[in-house]
Amino acid sequence: MALLGAGTAQAAGYRYWSFWEGSGSGWSYATQGPSLVRPEDGSVQGFRFSVSADSQDASKPRNAPDFAKICADTPAKDGSKRVAVVIDPGTAADAPDGETPPPPRTACARVAKDASSAEALAAVAKPLRYDASAMLCAISGYPATGCGEQVSGAATGGTDGGASHDGTAGGSKAPASAAASDAASTGGHGDDGGPSAGVLVGIGAVLLLGIAAVAQARRRRG
Repeated sequence: MALLGAGTAQAAGYRYWSFWEGSGSGWSYATQGPSLVRPEDGSVQGFRFSVSADSQDASKPRNAPDFAKICADTPAKDGSKRVAVVIDPGTAADAPDGETPPPPRTACARVAKDASSAEALAAVAKPLRYDASAMLCAISGYPATGCGEQVSGAATGGTDGGASHDGTAGGSKAPASAAASDAASTGGHGDDGGPSAGVLVGIGAVLLLGIAAVAQARRRRG
């Protein structure tokens, strides 16, 4: 979901988290969910909360993907990798009623070499909140309510500094899992080394990207 230019259009959208990959040239909307991405040491992964209608309507994280700055105090260590994580809760225009988004923040996750982006998020963003179908609802407790709800007539468009919108190509939706709630409460890993709830975050990317493709096809036919 790419950011639209200036101007406003009325369209239905969804309020949820989106997933981005950072590089020297800036942010790129992820083509796979965070459970599928295995970032290398030195990678930057971003999550942005807002409202989006499809993958062409997403706002990028407002912090620069600067690994050297984010992980400056986290030296390399054998047997692990460092992943810079940028968490942008978005603007007041994207927040659920009665909630105020916290400021954007960054963190350096030290995780196992084969860890996914979802596991890196879980390592630095407790508490994560999921619904009964394992949909990622909140990062670091935000938002306190709501979970990927549809927003009818949402204003889509604008700039990153204003009313901007996006969804998680890292996806917010995932298949139901009985282990989701327990894993989420541990920040991603069960005490027995079981599956990470963070891994569930990105499975919905396929669904979200598919929805975006259908929406674009309909626009072309229109």
